[in-house]
Amino acid sequence: MRYARLAVGGRAVWGRVGEQDIELLSSSPLEEADFDVIGSVPRAGAHWLPPVVPPVFYAVGMNYPRHIEHAAELGNAAAVMPDRPEVGYRANNALTGHLSPIVKPAEVEGRFEAEPELVAVIGRTLRHATYEEARKSVFGWTIGNDISARTWQHQDRTFWRSKNSDTFKPMGPWIETDVDALAQTTTLRVNGEVRAAFPTGDMVFDPFDYLVEITKHNTVQPGDVLWMGAESTCQLAPGDTVEVEISGIGVLSNPVHLEGNQR
Repeated sequence: MRYARLAVGGRAVWGRVGEQDIELLSSSPLEEADFDVIGSVPRAGAHWLPPVVPPVFYAVGMNYPRHIEHAAELGNAAAVMPDRPEVGYRANNALTGHLSPIVKPAEVEGRFEAEPELVAVIGRTLRHATYEEARKSVFGWTIGNDISARTWQHQDRTFWRSKNSDTFKPMGPWIETDVDALAQTTTLRVNGEVRAAFPTGDMVFDPFDYLVEITKHNTVQPGDVLWMGAESTCQLAPGDTVEVEISGIGVLSNPVHLEGNQR
């Protein structure tokens, strides 16, 4: 099943996505086991919102062996193979939906990059979870594109603007509940050209390892998301269209605009 959030009549509405149409739902499937269908809209022309606004936005870095190796070759002192899962955080203001623009700030110089990521959407409250409890807690899977302004990342003490500026975290288009996400392939395309492709599940630690570790200290709530890192990155420029495809889930597509020239 595919669930999405849409802008309909000026408000956010949950929908169940079909091949041609989207059924509009009376409530969130994350919160209510039973909900009513209150209408429908054509899938073509839908205004896609991020499929969930998370209470907590967890994000993993350096979780693919080849990414760690490449970063080490570039002299990144933090690029070492981790011996346990450690998670970071991102800001909800950075979220944007499928087909919405990624806006590059006018003052950003240097590398402006995309990273294609699998995203776990949590459906149960967890604390001190076992691996099996963590596995069962995932409501479904969506797609993220981790946009980074690398010059800011190296200048600042935190990721407050380099990874958390408005529109820097496209997510969507929907949540897929019926897929073996770790058995898929992730593909990154810019203007239709493949820039990276890798096995989605080729991680150092999988999502359930992270949830076990997180819930030793933090309570995880329904709607929380966990972005799982990427194997590869690529540079973007205004005028590009970037697509992240994860087989079995879908395609997240966003144009890249320069701030002040958002057409």
